[in-house]
Amino acid sequence: MTPARAHPATPTRSPWSVYGTELSSRFLLGSAGYPSPQVLQDAIAAAGTQVVTVGLKRTLGAGSADNGFIASVREALQAQGARLLPNTAGCRSAREAVLLAQMAREIYGTHWIKLEVVGDEHTLQPDPWGTLEAAAQLIKDGFAVFPYCTDDLVSCQRLLDVGCQVLMPWGAPIGSGQGLLNPFALRTLRARLPGVPLVVDAGIGAPSHAAAALELGFDAVLLNSAVAQARDPVRMARAFGLAIEAGRCAFEAGVMAAQDMAVASTPVSGRPFLID
Repeated sequence: MTPARAHPATPTRSPWSVYGTELSSRFLLGSAGYPSPQVLQDAIAAAGTQVVTVGLKRTLGAGSADNGFIASVREALQAQGARLLPNTAGCRSAREAVLLAQMAREIYGTHWIKLEVVGDEHTLQPDPWGTLEAAAQLIKDGFAVFPYCTDDLVSCQRLLDVGCQVLMPWGAPIGSGQGLLNPFALRTLRARLPGVPLVVDAGIGAPSHAAAALELGFDAVLLNSAVAQARDPVRMARAFGLAIEAGRCAFEAGVMAAQDMAVASTPVSGRPFLID
């Protein structure tokens, strides 16, 4: 009797590191727009995320920095062994972003900050000059800065020059769900900045978009609307988690190069053969 062939073990998550912290999940999740705190908690668990972002402006606007929403986020993070990443969403100047980051550090007790400085009201495109100015100041103040930026290589290099250890270029405008609009620019960033943790942030609309980002060699993705606005946010969070793992596994395995012409998978080298 022929013994059963052993199947290879299921691939394990490959860890990555940012600001000296090792993470096994490559899925960073936003916390805005969920139908209820319970749905948010369940989505965090389904995603398997280790980092959840929260907008301080929105939290303060709700009347308290430690309301039921934040309490539910903290509970979900504790259950997952995850950490909070406050963000400066809604800031229009470097000064405003620095002030909000300092408030976030006091309120949440973390020096991690996702830096956002908006430069255009229509596209919500990051202001490269404001972002660079704020990043430089925050780095001096001891923050671990996660800058939301465009896919422009030179702007990204300048952020690294002032001390940022991770970059978060957009895939498309925030909340648009358009996916990776400029794969060439993203491939260029990955090729020119080989040792830098890169996270595609904004514009992801479908799990296939997230998988594509990981297949390009990006270290992680951050998204919010695609999960929060789904008919079933919890199930969508799981779908994204699976897609992100698949994309990374594909990158590590080596995605085949695209060809201009057909290439036979079983070539015949001019030898005659008979078909019975």
